[in-house]
Amino acid sequence: MNVGKDRPTVIVTEGYGAAYASMPHYREELSRFFDANIIFVEHRYFLESTPKPLDWKYLTAENSAWDLHRVTKLFKTIYKGKWIATGISKGGQTALIYRAFFPEDVDITVPYVAPLCKSREDGRHEPFISNFAGTKEQRAAVLDFQKRILEKRATLQPKFDSLCMANKYKFNLPLENIYDYTVLEFSFSFWQWGSPVSGIPGADASDDQLFKYWIRMCSPDYFVNNSPTAAFFVQAARELGYYGYDVKPFKGLLTIKNTKGYLSALFLPEGSEYKFDNSLYKKLKKFVATTDKKMLFIYGEFDPWSSVKVDEPKNDNVVVLVQPEGSHRARISNMPDSLKNEAIEIIKRWLSE
Repeated sequence: MNVGKDRPTVIVTEGYGAAYASMPHYREELSRFFDANIIFVEHRYFLESTPKPLDWKYLTAENSAWDLHRVTKLFKTIYKGKWIATGISKGGQTALIYRAFFPEDVDITVPYVAPLCKSREDGRHEPFISNFAGTKEQRAAVLDFQKRILEKRATLQPKFDSLCMANKYKFNLPLENIYDYTVLEFSFSFWQWGSPVSGIPGADASDDQLFKYWIRMCSPDYFVNNSPTAAFFVQAARELGYYGYDVKPFKGLLTIKNTKGYLSALFLPEGSEYKFDNSLYKKLKKFVATTDKKMLFIYGEFDPWSSVKVDEPKNDNVVVLVQPEGSHRARISNMPDSLKNEAIEIIKRWLSE
């Protein structure tokens, strides 16, 4: 979207597909706050940016940074004002990656809820969900719901199987295993999206009510093979990392013994296997710790991805703001007024420098 050649320019570093940005009224929040131009870049290997033939070896963080570098270089011949790189979730991670590889390309980087994982199954998400997301009572309510779904497998598994067959979902594992994974995923999804505990069906809820709530909150289609987001799982397995599941609270209720290696078992394209390389993690961690480049990170307090947020900054130009009780939906616009004003003033000051 063009506002003016003399205005700031926001380059949105999408981590997935960009189809939604083609909607006529799409406007990213920083462009609204600062009356800025928008350049929206779809991530390679998603939607229209998927190469043919499909060769995964070119799907790397560094190559995605080069994509953004080339786009920025091209449009800087038109837009001469300050530049802001921003993205949400994997897009926020992409914005950080871009800045680390090309620190001089933009003036400001604003990653929202951007994870920084150190391994394929990082290990920090699970204790966060067990000990820090919500209150003790709220966490207990979420865990109780998961156990109820497992304890009612005899009546709910047939409903689950029928749903999957009706929708023609295809999985790499048996349906009873997918049932388990959909229960395990529930707590992550619940806290990630800031769901209200008051919405969890009570003890007197019918099986139908339990099932509908569970599937609405955490659909098994997340685990289908040949997913449109297969490229993400390739990246997660190779260098971005991901999370694991804690099966200990569900002893005796699962059909699976553990979830180790589930990323490969469930998500990776057939015939593909990758060894995780943590050099990207080390590069980004060092960059955040040592850079003086202007970066503002936004996180939500109860979002499981905040367990792998960037370290507390050591330079005044790197700022981390955490939305109290916030989720993966944390944005500047829905921050408490004091934090919202602080974020806007920081960026406004940086734009004027």
